[in-house]
Order: sequence, then C-alpha cells, then structure tokens
Amino acid sequence: MQIRNHPPLHLSYCLNVHPGETWADNLAAIRGNALAVRDRVSANRPFGLGLRLSRAAVDTLREPRQLEAFRDFLADNGLYAFTINGFPYGTFHGKPVKADVYRPDWSTPERRDYTVGLARVLAALLPEGTDGSISTVPLSYKLWPNPEAKIRQMVITLADTVAELHRIHEDSGKEIHLGLEPEPDCTLETTDEVIRFFEGPLNVQGGDRLIAQLGCSRTEAESLLRRHLGVCFDTCHLALQFEPLAASLNRLNRHGIRLSKVQLSSALETRPSETARRQLADFSDPVYLHQVKTLNPADLTTGEFPDLPAALASPPPVADGTRWRVHFHVPLYFESEGELHSTSRSLDFDFWEHLVRLPISHLEIETYTFHVLPPTLQTQGVVDSIVREFKWVTPRLQAALNRNNR
Repeated sequence: MQIRNHPPLHLSYCLNVHPGETWADNLAAIRGNALAVRDRVSANRPFGLGLRLSRAAVDTLREPRQLEAFRDFLADNGLYAFTINGFPYGTFHGKPVKADVYRPDWSTPERRDYTVGLARVLAALLPEGTDGSISTVPLSYKLWPNPEAKIRQMVITLADTVAELHRIHEDSGKEIHLGLEPEPDCTLETTDEVIRFFEGPLNVQGGDRLIAQLGCSRTEAESLLRRHLGVCFDTCHLALQFEPLAASLNRLNRHGIRLSKVQLSSALETRPSETARRQLADFSDPVYLHQVKTLNPADLTTGEFPDLPAALASPPPVADGTRWRVHFHVPLYFESEGELHSTSRSLDFDFWEHLVRLPISHLEIETYTFHVLPPTLQTQGVVDSIVREFKWVTPRLQAALNRNNR
C-alpha cells in the first residue's frame, strides 16, 4: 500500500512466506492469503504486492495470456505489484534449501536471464509513475571454493543485467532497480563490503562493460549503475552483523548507493546458556541456513558459525557476556520467550527517522520462516501473523512520517 505520495513510499509483505513454486501456486496464495491480509490492513485503498516468483513461475507468467490475465486480476481486486523477491531461483519451501538458495550465483548466465525475465514481467505490471525493485543474491556464498576469483565475472553479469534494465526503461518508461541483499556468509554481508564492491570492481569493471555494451560515456555508465543497481537492506541480516541500522543506511546513502528496498525483519538473539541452547534447538530445521554471529561485548571480538547446529554443538564461550545472533527470521512483534530475544529493538527511533528521510520508496515485511517456526509461534495462523506484523510496523512508520512533516 502507498504510505506516502511525495516522495512515494510503498509497504507490502513478501509472498515468499507462502509455499509454492509454480505460478498456479503463487496465484492461489494471492487469492487465499494476500487478499485476506489486504482486507484487514488496506481495505479502502490499493494494496501493493511483494511477489516471489521462481524461475518456473516467471517463465509461465511471461506468456502474454497469463500476464494479461494477472493484470486484469490485479485491477479487479484493488492490487498492484511493485517489488519482486528474485533471490530464490528454485524450490524454497518444504525440502532442504540451505546454501542452494544462492544457486545460481551472479557468475552464471542463468542468474542474469532469470532476473531479466523478472524485470520484464514487473515492467508489464507496474502502475504508471511507480518504480519497481527486485531483490537478489549478494553475488555468491563465501564458503564455496574461491569466491573472490569469480568477482570479475559477477561484475560483468551484473553490468549486462543493468544494460537490459536500461533498455527496459527506454522502451517502456518503467524504472526497475536491482537490490543486492547482504546476507551472512555471502560475498556481500556487511556495509563495508558493499561499499568496497560498489566503489571498486563494480564502478571500474562494471563501468567498462557498460561502455562496451551501450557505447555510453564513463559518466553515463556510472549513472546507469547507480540508477539500476543498489542494495536490498534486510534489517535482520544487518543486525546479525551487530551494525547500527540507522548508521548503515546513512553510510550507504552517503556513498551514493541506491537503497532499492528495505526488508523489515528481525533475528533471534541470546546469550548461549544451556537453557538458551535447549530453546534454540526448536529453531533448528533442515530447510534453511541459520548462520550464527557472535560478539563479546567486553573486547568486541566476533565469531561465527555457518549454521545453527554447529553453534549448538560448540563448547561454552570463554566470555560470560558473549551474545549470539541467529539468522532465523522471527515475526517483528516477537520480543522474547524465555532466554530468547529479538533484534526487533534494533528498529529503533533513529532507524525510523532515517528510513523516512532517505530516498527509499519500497518497504517489505519479510518473515519467510513462518512454516518452520516452533509450533508455539504458529498458533494464530499465517494471515493473522502477517496482519500483526503490519500492526507492529505501521504506527512506528506513521509516527516517523508525522515527525518528519512538522
């Protein structure tokens, strides 16, 4: 839904919470779940969708009759599409995904072609005057062999994608931007890594590639890279790095990196006592990676585990005050249970103030893990949980907007 008109600010939730890999599955989820959410949070105004389309689904939706039918469905139901989660290429629910969620990575033509396909679908769906965003893999996974050796190829593939987004813009007038989503243990996981990548390889080698592709000047190439490529800022992922969220947003903006989309989400946090470990065992599932980052507040030393089972099997930390943050998206309204807490408090006053002042047009609530949450956190059902997250977000967002308008 459009929260602000000038400059525009849209809020939705990510439909990756609903299982389904085919377009038929996706449409059923919109009919059965998104419309129910709309009726409770945006009954009297158009409701924006945060689509999630697998490669199979986007191939179906690119068929003209399917696309036209979906456009009609959106219009008939007071819906509009403005953002797509283009991170998971294939299966995302119901069976082990783990590190395969990063495949294919940005060194491959498959990732480029999939993303361009998403962009063409989104361009056909976007309302006039509305920009579109697509979130994507943060290049690759660090724990695979030689991730740094692939940087040049990943830059070339990204630049080729930017060239296609530029052509879409010229042909249709629809501006679509791609957001690399920093994530634990990926090639891009911290604000520092993002800045170094954008100001180094992307600016230099990406600029060279665009000049060769489009015959444009260096200045034009740099402008196109910054227009069509930015960051999907996931608050769970950046909180896992123990980064102050407002400061991270501000740094990215100061360096001229587009804040393509902000995903509102939270991670688990605890001190790794035996009791906390027993509680965390209920969050260990075979489907997703749940990376763990650690911090000793006494000397600010950090550590990490590639997945929650490895953390649970580790010996007790030497420092009593050690904190763990676990990459498990818990609902924003979840504050604590026993010794487990949430990083939702990182979405503090300063965060909301920066959010409404910076050039950000897309916000998306993202708690894709609902179906692997412990049963005690699933009792109210997925629609009720999503609605409750909207009710957590909207007063905080509106209060910041009101303060900004004074």
